[in-house]
Amino acid sequence: MKNNYLLLILLLCFTTLGLAQTATIRGIILDDKNTPVPGASVAFMGDGTVTNDNGFYVIVIPANEDIAISYTYVGFKKITQTFNLKANADIEFNPVLKTDIEQLGTVIITATTRQRVEGVTTIAPETIRKTPGANAGVENLLKSLPGVSNNNELSTQYAVRGGNFDENLVYINEIEVYRPFLVRSGQQEGLSFVNSDLVQNVAFSAGGFQAKYGDKLSSVLDITYRRPTDFAASIDASLLGGSISGEGISKDGRFTALAGVRYRDNSLLVNAKQTETNFKPRFFDAQSLLTYKFTNKFQLDFLGNITINKYDYEPLTRQTNFGSLADPLALIVFYEGQEEDKYETYFGALKGTYQLNEHTTLKVLGSAYHTQEQEYFDIFADYRLGRPNTNIGDEDLGDVEFTQGIGSQLTHARNDLDALFINVEHKGTYLKDTDQIDWGIKYTREDIRDRLEEYEVIDSAGFSIRPPIGDFTNEQPYAAFDAPLEPFTNIRARNNVQINRLSAYGQYSKRTEIGNNELWINAGVRAQQWTVSGDNIESTTQTVVSPRAQLSLKPGGNSDMIFRLSGGLYAQPPLYRELRDSLGQVRPDVKAQKSFHLVAGHDWSFNLWERPFKLVTEAYYKGLTDVNPYTLENVRIRYRATNNATARAYGIDTRLNGEFVPGTQSWISLGVLRTEENIDNQGYIPRPTDQRLKVAFLFQDYAPNIPSLKLYINMVYQTGLPGGSPSYADPYVFSELPRLRDYFRADAGINYVFTDASKPFPKGHWLHVFKDLTAGFEIYNIFDRQNSITNTFVRDASTQQQFAIPNFLSPRVFNIRVSAKF
Repeated sequence: MKNNYLLLILLLCFTTLGLAQTATIRGIILDDKNTPVPGASVAFMGDGTVTNDNGFYVIVIPANEDIAISYTYVGFKKITQTFNLKANADIEFNPVLKTDIEQLGTVIITATTRQRVEGVTTIAPETIRKTPGANAGVENLLKSLPGVSNNNELSTQYAVRGGNFDENLVYINEIEVYRPFLVRSGQQEGLSFVNSDLVQNVAFSAGGFQAKYGDKLSSVLDITYRRPTDFAASIDASLLGGSISGEGISKDGRFTALAGVRYRDNSLLVNAKQTETNFKPRFFDAQSLLTYKFTNKFQLDFLGNITINKYDYEPLTRQTNFGSLADPLALIVFYEGQEEDKYETYFGALKGTYQLNEHTTLKVLGSAYHTQEQEYFDIFADYRLGRPNTNIGDEDLGDVEFTQGIGSQLTHARNDLDALFINVEHKGTYLKDTDQIDWGIKYTREDIRDRLEEYEVIDSAGFSIRPPIGDFTNEQPYAAFDAPLEPFTNIRARNNVQINRLSAYGQYSKRTEIGNNELWINAGVRAQQWTVSGDNIESTTQTVVSPRAQLSLKPGGNSDMIFRLSGGLYAQPPLYRELRDSLGQVRPDVKAQKSFHLVAGHDWSFNLWERPFKLVTEAYYKGLTDVNPYTLENVRIRYRATNNATARAYGIDTRLNGEFVPGTQSWISLGVLRTEENIDNQGYIPRPTDQRLKVAFLFQDYAPNIPSLKLYINMVYQTGLPGGSPSYADPYVFSELPRLRDYFRADAGINYVFTDASKPFPKGHWLHVFKDLTAGFEIYNIFDRQNSITNTFVRDASTQQQFAIPNFLSPRVFNIRVSAKF
């Protein structure tokens, strides 16, 4: 009897071992643009799975036999691959689906069109890396889109449809990223957080975005860093700096690493400006993305970033000619002193992804952002305001002969800021057939320690200019004034502030058909509650709710058109910068700015000259309440920390892109905008970002007889912004000032491609080690246009007149660039 039991146990063991003879296949399904395809089917012998939001799949198959696996997705050609794997094998296979031309009628649910129906613009990473610009990268290319503007080539910041720089969300692999607080000018910024060498996918929405995105008023930039499938490296070097990146994957495919290091020096650009300086910038950045798959269902990602920016600036002289031909004026300034700024940021994030089943994906994210910022300067300036010599042929042509204003200015700052942001978040997705549910909840702790100490003393012809407070009027030099000397501006504050935020969202999406038409709908809501507390601050708690919806329709028939309508109530709870007024005091009762979005869009793909083109048009309206007025000084925003205004923005954006030259992608953009604000019911005046008209052109070409010789042109024209006002002044007093001059800039790059994927070299040739090798030169501001970003306000004591003197940006500059991939 015992022998029978033993025989039965042995039989069960062998049976179990026989059943356990399996192997694992994992990977990412990509489309022909290397974009992950979510929801693709992976099937064999009646069994299978679907890819998650990142295009990732895992499937277990029987070992030691031929198994045919099919990879399918509507709108793409089917791929069938046969595997015969040993027991317990674990391999990676990353198929690339090609577009099925015969199924363009169902394009609404392909991977690329999934972003089209959501009103999202996608940009190819290779175009980002090759487009020339003084601050090349993702943001440089965004500025060629309609509705996106910034009149400062030295800055990576951008305004979208009348909003400001603080109203844009930026995500990298679903993790929200931040920028430093104290940066005042574009030349101090150094590097964007986004490392273009690591980017796989770029998605951008200029309004009407879904509830799953955070609490901002204007836009979303959603960046995905790539997941390595093999070893690769790249290097890029120019007169502005350089970058190195590398990536790899372990033999078992479970661990991947992606890293990049960048260095930048803006001296080439800044030394060409009108202000002569001793300039020592040092901008350094290191990033990494590490991924480890613990099991077939769980993987952990780590995203890390270290940025160290040091900015030493010693101005010497400046001469700015302005006015008109009939009434020319010039400002000459002689400087003493220097500025020493430092911005150090450290960022780390963990993201765990668990595939609960073929329909449900669960994620847990945690991140910490720490910034230490220093802004120290003492700069003394002697200035002369007068009329220059305009007689051509004179030896002193351009020199100031008649001086109508003499004065001096002393600016001082000792500003320090230390901020720590901690985030913990859960996200989930349920996807089955044509239905999708997304949800999430997030807790954020913000701890800010800030010392603000600034003052400015202005002296004109020996008389100290008093601060513009109350009903005070300064009649000097005609009437003596014997009050104590006071700085023109004097800001002193110490703040220790804590902000706790709890936010959550839920949304539902569905694809369906109505007759011969295809319909996609999305509806969701998000909410946030935040509490502001700190030293000498009365704790204040507020809550906002933000419902949003989108609808896209593809009519039946052969034409590839999509109609979109989206809108909702958007709210932006204040960050620390919005809580701090122009005197540095924190006002915890500042409300969230609110905006109603209504966006109607049309997307049409067609063939022209037997080549593919696409025309995208959107009309929009934004009505804002509880607006927090601000002034814009270069890239520094100074809020009034009140909610005493309403505003509106409306316009139309259109973009035509396609193969203007066979085999290349180019586009032309047109944007028309009007944005106004009404402060304390005094009437509507233009907002600081009122950019009425924009035309942008991105063009790629090659020499017909030398296809390896490439040309890239990035050109932007924008009408002038309002002239602005000092931070202490009533903007209505300055609202009648002439606008800044129109902004027009064209950057060009000419490259020679020694080798790439279409031009490989055989083994043994010295170029064989390169996957891509390109060298060339770039010309920034081809037409040497004098663009300006802001005004400096200089007062003539004798006439008591204030002059708005434009601050000009960089002139024509030449750069040399070499890039390689291994």
